[in-house]
Amino acid sequence: MNNIFTKFLAIDLPSQLACDDTGGNPAFSVTLTADGAIPFPQVILRQHGREHLFRNQQIVWLTDDSEQGYQYRAEIPPGLLSEGEVQVQIEGCRQANFTRASGDDWVKTFRALDLVRTAATRQPAASKPVSASQAASAPRIRAGKDLPKLYFGIHKHMHQPYYDAANPDYWDGEKDGIFSTRGGPYTDFVPAAICQYADSGLPHAGLSCSWSGSLIEQLESCAETGRAGGRFSDWTDALRRVAKLTTASGNRRLDLSAFGFYHPLMPLIPARNIVRQIQQHRELIPRIFGAPASDILFPPETAFHPRIIPALNQAGIRAVIYDSIHRYRACRDYPYGGPNEGMLPPNPAEQTNPPADDWLRLSNVWTGSDIAPSLLKPEYLAYTDPDGTEHKIIGVPAERYIGNEDARGGFGALQYPDVLGQVYAELERHGHFDPKHPPFFLLHSDGDNHGGGAESYYRHNTAAMLEWLAGDPRFELTTIADYLDRFPPDPSQAVHLEPGSWSGADNGDPQFMKWFSRYREPYSPDLNSWAVLTALQNAVHSLEDTEPEHPLLPKLARLMLTAEASDYWYWTGQDVWDGQVTRAANHAWSLAGTEFQRMADAKSDKTGPTIFPPWVTPENPGGQQWRPNGLEPAPREATLHCFAYDLSGIARVRLHLRPAAGDPASEQVFDLTDHGPYPCETGARVTAHYFTAELPPGLGDIRYFLVAEDKNGNLGRSALERIYLA
Repeated sequence: MNNIFTKFLAIDLPSQLACDDTGGNPAFSVTLTADGAIPFPQVILRQHGREHLFRNQQIVWLTDDSEQGYQYRAEIPPGLLSEGEVQVQIEGCRQANFTRASGDDWVKTFRALDLVRTAATRQPAASKPVSASQAASAPRIRAGKDLPKLYFGIHKHMHQPYYDAANPDYWDGEKDGIFSTRGGPYTDFVPAAICQYADSGLPHAGLSCSWSGSLIEQLESCAETGRAGGRFSDWTDALRRVAKLTTASGNRRLDLSAFGFYHPLMPLIPARNIVRQIQQHRELIPRIFGAPASDILFPPETAFHPRIIPALNQAGIRAVIYDSIHRYRACRDYPYGGPNEGMLPPNPAEQTNPPADDWLRLSNVWTGSDIAPSLLKPEYLAYTDPDGTEHKIIGVPAERYIGNEDARGGFGALQYPDVLGQVYAELERHGHFDPKHPPFFLLHSDGDNHGGGAESYYRHNTAAMLEWLAGDPRFELTTIADYLDRFPPDPSQAVHLEPGSWSGADNGDPQFMKWFSRYREPYSPDLNSWAVLTALQNAVHSLEDTEPEHPLLPKLARLMLTAEASDYWYWTGQDVWDGQVTRAANHAWSLAGTEFQRMADAKSDKTGPTIFPPWVTPENPGGQQWRPNGLEPAPREATLHCFAYDLSGIARVRLHLRPAAGDPASEQVFDLTDHGPYPCETGARVTAHYFTAELPPGLGDIRYFLVAEDKNGNLGRSALERIYLA
């Protein structure tokens, strides 16, 4: 197609129409005139929380006069709209396949149409009686200050791992290229968006951004050495300036999220290391950006498990971001989406929350399952430990499917008015707007990769989004901190959240199987790395607890924490990644192996065994499991697996089983079988032992935990877990 358009020359549509006898609109047309051919024209009509899209065959190409312009027309049928103002968005994409378009490919303009009742049409038309249930499900339209509002936020994540876990100074040409191509995301793209928020007059607009410590340290090294072509000599200048900008609530428009320094998968590391990773990151942020780290955590990989709540509380975290699908799946009567959802059906033990009544399958975005708009709001999450103590924290949902679409390039790639309008309309239809706890969700994506890291996202597409928001009072962009200050959740209404991570990690299943690849095979590179890391964690913790001033501890702790980076499990099957944890661990043992052995020989070890969080196969005993082409029934017989290690040797590991509801005194205790060190193919000097136990079928909804004892009598205990044994 030649002579592609660059602008609209004219838009022809009535500014006012009289309603017909039924109170609806008469038929009318919208005619677009452009300076060239429009590969993908589109007209969107918005009224009373609903949207109507006209595209493809619904828009007719009328003329292609190069002097008078190229004309297109959309015919609007009668009865589609009702009395009141109609917002009209006319847009064209310069790409025929709009899914491949960037923000610069979209041209938009806006108009308004007023539908009025004349004296002749004010008498109500005859209609059928409306039942109470129909009345309750009808949209409730309000105006002015009482207009319901849907709040949303934006989060950008910036990260690079250490490409050699044992040598933070490692650098080569490939790494130089990785950093060189990310100059904008790591310097001025985020400030460009923040400045537009500030200039727009939106009082609460901003975004949160997580920066891993490993990325920051490498950018600082680039600044000092001139690596990456000198691109990062002053990389924080613009970021420091916008970090001073505040919202109407006094919070920062750039919220520097709490994070784990080395990008650990928090649900799979010891609680004390979660706290340390967060604290070490918190100490770094103000030195680099001139502003404090937030008390709102973006966990690496959006990976969350209720068992990490006590550690987050200890680290001073107020709220944690999670992937919304794990809130949906924790409801009773969840409408499982089948294999297309990318996960097994939820385990019944996770489905403890009341059913939702507003399940919605979004259109114009890819979805593998339904969403429930009523659940899209911050609320308290709860976890009960083995002692029966309840721990709570605020959870903030990052909407899975809408966020994925936004990650392709922001406004334009994601049709914000249409897709968010669907959520809004469903909330209206079910009457789920709560003025004290209005809907809010986050759109999160990598800030340096693909469409979500493109310059157009932060500049042109942000400008287009702000233009839309200025004319659509149903929606408001806000920071998480502003929302929580204005609409604090009720701690008495805590809910359970299914474990899991974001969709990019093999759909983020509750078992974190992205980091357990090939776990059913005799040897798994991923399980090998966890076994090696478990041994290292115990050795370093034992030295810390026995000799906290030991001079080797800073180096050992750094190697341990670096080895926890989730990246080292992400590309299973590549030797360079499968061996990273072993390289860090072997370096630590070469530095301090004699010290570790000295403690073991002297029996001065005061630390209990380190237990890697247990996992169960099949994941849903008596339910369903994966087969090559879909799902099949899973056996009721299940096996529990774990790793454990102690410098002084393991005497025993025991499994404690309890009914979910009932007397803890009815607890059953089983000894686990020790299979010796997990087989290793990476040359690790030390690795943890592999333990299993067979789970008795038919117990139903149970809770369980492990207790390990070393040969000095020191105890280690796991978190309280849940599973349904059919």
